[in-house]
Amino acid sequence: MFCALKIEGKMSFIDLFDFIGTFFFAMSGTLAATSKRMDWFGAMFIGFVTAVGGGTVRDLLMGVTPVSWIQTMTYTYCILAAVLVALFFRKHVMQWRKTMFLFDTIGIGVFTIIGLEKALNADILPALSVMMGLSTAVVGGVIRDTLCNDIPLIFKKEIYATACLAGAIIFLIMRKLGVPSEINQMVAIGTIITIRLIAIRQNWSFPRFDDTK
Repeated sequence: MFCALKIEGKMSFIDLFDFIGTFFFAMSGTLAATSKRMDWFGAMFIGFVTAVGGGTVRDLLMGVTPVSWIQTMTYTYCILAAVLVALFFRKHVMQWRKTMFLFDTIGIGVFTIIGLEKALNADILPALSVMMGLSTAVVGGVIRDTLCNDIPLIFKKEIYATACLAGAIIFLIMRKLGVPSEINQMVAIGTIITIRLIAIRQNWSFPRFDDTK
């Protein structure tokens, strides 16, 4: 999640969406906490771990210390801003559910590819790099849901991690074919977003196990 992908000293599109995704992930965690009637500290804590959880686990698995988000205050400021917006304007924010869903979807797309690229650049095998990308995208949400005593979204029937996996595979194929990095990033992220949106719209899902039968 938290790596600097700068192009000639300027913010690239993936950097911009990285911050947007971080902001909305933090908001989703904060709102989940308030829905469980947690206090301010609990809401801020859940918001923070939702935003940084995936990148932290990825970096620890890769042996990157200190973890990336500790190396700069930028993400901390972004998360604190998101938490404050969610707390002070939660009644209005709750009306943006479709918008938040869209940015959450953009977030998992961006975080998957950022985590994947960071692992590949560390000479980790492609299959394991995909796992690092998935970790970056979904672990924060797993921590959020677990702490809020909910079943994590990726363990339900919704198409979620599968979309990330598809985008990661597309990225690896295009990388092997020598497609320029920025084009590859956009196509892979677009693939994840498209699959996620279509899956929700068409109500695609995997079958559930039913022990009642």
